[in-house]
Amino acid sequence: MSSNGKRAQGAAPGDEVGQKFHCDNCQANVTDSVRISCNECPEFDLCTTCFSRGIELGSHRNDHPYRVVTRHRFPIFTETWSADEELLLIDGLRQFGMGNWKDAADHVGTKTKEECEQHYNEVYVGSANWPLPEMDRQFDVKFARAQGDRKNGTAAPSKCKTLSSQPSNHEIIGYMPGRLEFETEYENEAEQVIKDMVITDDDSPEEVELKQIVLRIYNGKLDRRLQRKRFIFERGLLEYRKHQAIEKKRTKDERDLLARIKVFARMQSREDYDTLATGLLNEHALRQRIAQLQEWRRNGITSLEDGAQFEAERSQRPSRRASTLRDSAQLLDRLQKIVTARSTREPEPLKTLVRKPTAPNPLDIEHADGVEMLAASERDICTRLRIFPRPYLVVKETLLAEYARNGVLKRRQARQLVKIDVNKTSKLYDFFVQSGWIKAPGRAAVHRAAAMLSASAATTGRDYAVKQEP
Repeated sequence: MSSNGKRAQGAAPGDEVGQKFHCDNCQANVTDSVRISCNECPEFDLCTTCFSRGIELGSHRNDHPYRVVTRHRFPIFTETWSADEELLLIDGLRQFGMGNWKDAADHVGTKTKEECEQHYNEVYVGSANWPLPEMDRQFDVKFARAQGDRKNGTAAPSKCKTLSSQPSNHEIIGYMPGRLEFETEYENEAEQVIKDMVITDDDSPEEVELKQIVLRIYNGKLDRRLQRKRFIFERGLLEYRKHQAIEKKRTKDERDLLARIKVFARMQSREDYDTLATGLLNEHALRQRIAQLQEWRRNGITSLEDGAQFEAERSQRPSRRASTLRDSAQLLDRLQKIVTARSTREPEPLKTLVRKPTAPNPLDIEHADGVEMLAASERDICTRLRIFPRPYLVVKETLLAEYARNGVLKRRQARQLVKIDVNKTSKLYDFFVQSGWIKAPGRAAVHRAAAMLSASAATTGRDYAVKQEP
């Protein structure tokens, strides 16, 4: 869609700063070229190619009144300021307030805040016709247009507002604001195919055609890369902290709902996707409210005041239950101490009324990362101990490497090497011993003693047999 006149933060590569206008049909940048603006449809622009084809989009029809819009690069008050820049300066001060030179300069896009302030003071404040500037100035139009074309060819990097160097731009997504690039681009190996390609006069027509096909494929990859960059910049996905703060305010159900509909973001404009997401969130909230009212009705609640009291008491119920269990445990402890003090013989411990904690449910690792690298027995131990395959493989590699290096591994050493629950470490140690991957120090000594006794007995038997021979 065409720009609304506001400057987009983090513009895509190749985009100029300041106001942007795009063809609503082909998305071509018509900021510095002739565009056709519809008088009936607000903020609807077409390039000359789409206009000549009679494109109709939404409520726009090709018989609507229109006007031809071009860039006004000629000066009206000073040679270094074009008419478009004058309009943007006044519009920026009207939007952001007098004295807000930083935002006004961002709105103009090609001037710094110092240049904007100096120009306004010299042309408007210092004018003899204050608050109007001097309207009778004359300039060399041809020279001014040449200056404007040369100035609008490339924007000075110092006048372009870039994103700050923050962890959300570097460590998290590898974005380089100064270059408008990522450390790992989409189809990052695309340049490897053409980096050594050279078209010479000695190439046959078939070779030239083949190289041209390769270049067309490469250009297609660049188009897809720019399309994804444009999507990232237009949706503001680089503002990581802002999106993170918004996500924290949402409930888990709302986050799950938005995660399921993210696939439609590529097929819709930003406004359409935001409308869809807002509508679905409102529907979800209404469904939850209806379910809550139905639950109130089933419990005999007929007023909002009673419903609020019901919800407050239900939220306090878990804390009350925990407090009751804690008081019961303390009472049983005091009773047991009294019985122990009064009894002349050692009493039997009272049976506690507190339910013993149940064993945790086995962990489902059927689709976990690295499960295909485990044997059946290893999968069973990971399921029972609730350890995912990847951490288990790290523990296994650490313990076996230590055993191979020293030739012995004690249980205490295993607990020191692996910083997890000591009970899990002990069970893993026993499992490795049972599997024969390592030998416990005591068992290894027993095996060595048994081997020595067997060897000694065999030697004694041979000597006795020799003595008995005639």
